[in-house]
Amino acid sequence: MSVKRQDIHNSDIPVLCRACEARHKGVCGALTAEQLIDLNKQSVLKRVEPGVELLGETRQTESYANIISGVVKLTKMMADGRQQIVGLQFAPDFLGRPFRPDSGITADAATEVNVCSFPKKMLDRMIKDTPELEHKLLEQSLKELDEARDWMLTLGRKTASEKVASFLYLIATHINPDAGTVEGSMRFDLPLTRSDIADFLGLTIETVSRQLTKLRKDEVILIHNNRHVEVPSLARLAECASR
Repeated sequence: MSVKRQDIHNSDIPVLCRACEARHKGVCGALTAEQLIDLNKQSVLKRVEPGVELLGETRQTESYANIISGVVKLTKMMADGRQQIVGLQFAPDFLGRPFRPDSGITADAATEVNVCSFPKKMLDRMIKDTPELEHKLLEQSLKELDEARDWMLTLGRKTASEKVASFLYLIATHINPDAGTVEGSMRFDLPLTRSDIADFLGLTIETVSRQLTKLRKDEVILIHNNRHVEVPSLARLAECASR
């Protein structure tokens, strides 16, 4: 059975959904007003502290979520206990792995994160009934695949300086994508510790610190209170990421 697509930009949708970025740019944009009302009845808004696990790599998935704000860290674990940060997610990304019982990955809150959580069974049913929703999830999966391929290039071919600049550019353009243009400026707090940044980039902590210092001395970035970063020119940072 398919659900006829309807205009959800009306007063019938739940109040909490009207200003939600996941409705305008995320997977909920594929849902009708009626579906949003049904989903809203079983949705729970949660504030998650940094370091708290949202999804377990082998743990049975009971719910999905839309990221409303904050940064989520994705990791994979090896059999001997070693782990690797393999990605980051931002608002309004969809958190979960449809079509399988577990997520296949561990997701932890890198910063304070706000999510809108809803039952897996309910959304799985909507996916079957709504081709637009399945298409939206496929779009996000392909976007994540493209980003993963770009990051493989960063890790495999870029210098340490380019890697650190690429990481900062990733954060600057994803943590608040509407706050500026590529020519403009940006301010943000680093969502990862120096240790996690090193893990993500395949570098040592000392190398990450040296490259951040170099970017600061070259006035590509300004660093306040160790975690708060200001980028005067995103265009210049992008240039440093691809030299």
